[in-house]
Amino acid sequence: MTKILVIEDEDLIRDNIVELLESEDFEVFNAEDGKIGVQLASQHQPDLILCDVMMPELDGYGVLLKLQENSLTATIPFIFLTAKADLGDLRKGMQLGADDYLTKPCTATELLKAIVIRLEKHTILKDRYSSELKVAEAKLNQLIYQNSTTSLPNRLSLLEYFQQMLHQLASLSGIDENWNYQGMIPVLCLGVDRFSRINDLFDYESGDLLLKEVGERLRKNLSAENIITHINADQFAILLSPILDKKQLKTTLEGLQQIISKPFVLMNREVLITISIGIALYPQDGREIQQLLRAAKQAMNEVKQQGGNHYTFYTPTCDHELSERIDLEVALRYALEREEFQLYYQPQVSLKTGNIVGAEALLRWKHPQQGMISPMKFIPIAEETGLIEPIGEWVLYQACKDSKAWRSQGLGCLRVAVNLSGRQFRTANLRQKLVQVLLTTGCEPDYLELELTESLLIRDAELSIQQLQALKALGLKIAIDDFGTGYSSLNYLQKFPFDVLKIDQCFVRNLHNNKINAAITQSLISMAHLLNLKVIAEGVETQEELDLLNEFNCNEIQGYLFSRPLNLEEFQALVKSGRKLKVSQPNP
Repeated sequence: MTKILVIEDEDLIRDNIVELLESEDFEVFNAEDGKIGVQLASQHQPDLILCDVMMPELDGYGVLLKLQENSLTATIPFIFLTAKADLGDLRKGMQLGADDYLTKPCTATELLKAIVIRLEKHTILKDRYSSELKVAEAKLNQLIYQNSTTSLPNRLSLLEYFQQMLHQLASLSGIDENWNYQGMIPVLCLGVDRFSRINDLFDYESGDLLLKEVGERLRKNLSAENIITHINADQFAILLSPILDKKQLKTTLEGLQQIISKPFVLMNREVLITISIGIALYPQDGREIQQLLRAAKQAMNEVKQQGGNHYTFYTPTCDHELSERIDLEVALRYALEREEFQLYYQPQVSLKTGNIVGAEALLRWKHPQQGMISPMKFIPIAEETGLIEPIGEWVLYQACKDSKAWRSQGLGCLRVAVNLSGRQFRTANLRQKLVQVLLTTGCEPDYLELELTESLLIRDAELSIQQLQALKALGLKIAIDDFGTGYSSLNYLQKFPFDVLKIDQCFVRNLHNNKINAAITQSLISMAHLLNLKVIAEGVETQEELDLLNEFNCNEIQGYLFSRPLNLEEFQALVKSGRKLKVSQPNP
């Protein structure tokens, strides 16, 4: 029943209005002054209020202002009743927020018509507001509970789904009063291996598209009772149905890896990716979803550190490894100012003369407590934290300084090759920094060679070409490193202003026993020579590999067959010794 509040200080008028409204089946409340009217409005929250303007103590304007201060009464339709017909009074009431204005005396028909019209308008507005509110709530829920990239449930949704699963098991007597469970609830953390490389090769929109496709494949491969969520960047979390034995997961895990290993298409090119999966189990690895997620993520990171494309279960050793990584990151931040970095040099040798003609500068970290730390451990951390930029600048400076010293010592015209990170290459003032390094160290640009990986260059080919041309204008040499291991084609060699092509060791290793690698390597060398590029083969470890590379007319090699990476003093001593590479079949 529609509720109406009548606020009128004249008893006769108030009684007449109440009698009229009750005869029309309205539920009516009435007040003889403004203060009581405000109290009744707050108490009963009527659908409409009729209020006299001229009242003692608190007049109609004051009543309206009081009602607007209360969120429960602020939007109630409000009609003024007054014997004053002045337009100024009418304007004042409407400006304060009144919905209508009736002059006393008015007929029953006029009063009822005004009430009906105002209630109908309010109903329409309320319905529209309710509809808009539902849409807004749906959008808000989408923002709160869904990942914007993939539209999959997010971390907050996972928390709710996990609680729902626990309560369902409790209702089925699967979990006792202490939340102990005889089975296991698996929580998976799944990460796309080397996802940043996809962003580097293509763009962030393509990366988002890939994540969306990954999510869709996961959804199609798992049954509806398994919950797939997108929790962070390239990471997904999956809440699987309860199991009794870990062995039950083998088929599911291998199925996930298989479905993701099939090619994706980005910008009309096929892309192959792999995933790393970490698994935590309720209740042994944690009783809260946050604990389980943390454990699963640590297990996933362990897989990634071992090369990815596999899965593993969480163990307490994962906690120790995480602690070690945090300690390593902290120590890395101080390593540069404490002068804990060193450069080692791996000789590059000419196959024509057997002489050392240059060296690749390789970064090493001598930790005061842990000793030498593998670059495989600290370089990924440096890249993630941005420390790779100041470290990379130090490497450039030190390598150029050492190269200048070699010539001053009469060790010959040895060039030095320095790897540039993606962050360094994309720095806007890279050219200016290089000029400053060359001027400060006195190193001639002819003796500095910058090595860049193909994946770093392909992301924005035109911009990369401009940057490389600006660097070559300084007189530097440019080498493409690890060619053939990424997504590029030979067409890129024609577009980019390279001087040197380095063949990755994955093609060189065991070359004499692998006909496919031998054919690829021979083709790469021939093609590079047609483009007037010098070729350096990396990772040469056996005489058989050397003989074939020599037969294929490779220009230079580096690898353990001739020398491991050496510290500065050892490298200089090697050069002074005049040692040469023994080449059994010299190039014609």
